[in-house]
Amino acid sequence: MIEFRDYQSAIINEGMKILEDKRFVYLSMEVRTGKTLTSLGIIDRMIVNKALFITKKKAISSIEADYKLLSPGFELTVINYESLHKIEQSGWDVVVCDEAHSMGAYPKPSKRAKQVKSLVLKSNPYVIFLSGTPTPESFSQMYHQVYSLPYSPFSEYKNFYKFAVEHVIHKTKHIAGFVVKDYSGGKDIILEKMSPYMISYTQEEAGFTSIIKEEVIYVDPPESLIKICERLKKDLVVEGKEDVILADTGVKLMQKLHQLYSGTVKFESGNSMVVDNFKADFIFDNFCCSKIGIFYKFKEELNAIKAAYGDSICTDLETFNSDPSKSIALQIVSGREGISLKEAEFLVYYNIDFSATSYWQSRDRMTTKDRPENKVYWVFTKGGIEPQIYKSVTKKKDYTLRHFKKDFKL
Repeated sequence: MIEFRDYQSAIINEGMKILEDKRFVYLSMEVRTGKTLTSLGIIDRMIVNKALFITKKKAISSIEADYKLLSPGFELTVINYESLHKIEQSGWDVVVCDEAHSMGAYPKPSKRAKQVKSLVLKSNPYVIFLSGTPTPESFSQMYHQVYSLPYSPFSEYKNFYKFAVEHVIHKTKHIAGFVVKDYSGGKDIILEKMSPYMISYTQEEAGFTSIIKEEVIYVDPPESLIKICERLKKDLVVEGKEDVILADTGVKLMQKLHQLYSGTVKFESGNSMVVDNFKADFIFDNFCCSKIGIFYKFKEELNAIKAAYGDSICTDLETFNSDPSKSIALQIVSGREGISLKEAEFLVYYNIDFSATSYWQSRDRMTTKDRPENKVYWVFTKGGIEPQIYKSVTKKKDYTLRHFKKDFKL
């Protein structure tokens, strides 16, 4: 039987009152403070029979484990967002939307947001939103998270554009020679209107004292790889016997160099391959005796890791948590949220994502209340693109084409 921490019990009591009064509550609780378990505790206090928990695929097993430990009086179905079309759309008493900020695309709603809206309209359930970062890039991201609710504070606005008239500072930006509207300037009033529905809680408030120590390690790339990168920057194309690396736009050049400097590439044909295993071999040689979490960006990087680690690497949490001999490899975006890597001794990054959100969320996967220090290693290529990306995301700014052109004087 699970015993809730004092602050979780307090949030459960407050959350239940908000849910009964407003029909939805938003738990903005930082990672490792237990928002999943807290949400299950709220549902258990309600008089309900069936609950649906929507999350990321990699988080399903841990949520089901929490449910079994809690042993509540309601039936729970846990499903990932991509599989929503496979389940009954009605009959749910409560719906939980985990990592709710993933529905925050604008100005048009994402497929994910539309599916949740359809489900909510058919079931008219209580709704619980969960996120450690409700609006990671802009307050404008809040609208489509809650637009499925007929009782949200923005329900009078039929679409984002009408909402933006009052809630967004209107700007324009230049993209590929065109002037387009920029809706990223969401006003503070958005969170002010959401405040009656939100409960926020930080790691500091929960008593977390752990710190994250980062170390950047530079590795020498093979001369053959350097020649490919230099030729691509000069000619914007590298032709092989069967495939072509084409970088005829700034974005493609940035992406191809990002791949190549870590030893992989995706060709113009759509095929991809490991060009050189130097990074994966370096990680194995230096960390093979430790149980670690490895974050990679491109799919071929996983193949490089598997080639170096063999049977001592896995890609699922259940195996990683149960087998002390296994390390785990996770793609950055899919592994940055909703999972715990508390069994890992270190985190090692094979590569780095352009997104500041990916940086701040993924590096915190080992944090627990009882762990005083987390060690994170970044493996960068000398002369590569990764150090420039790192400088940007650590300042909470995404790495963009503008940064790339400035860094490489293009």
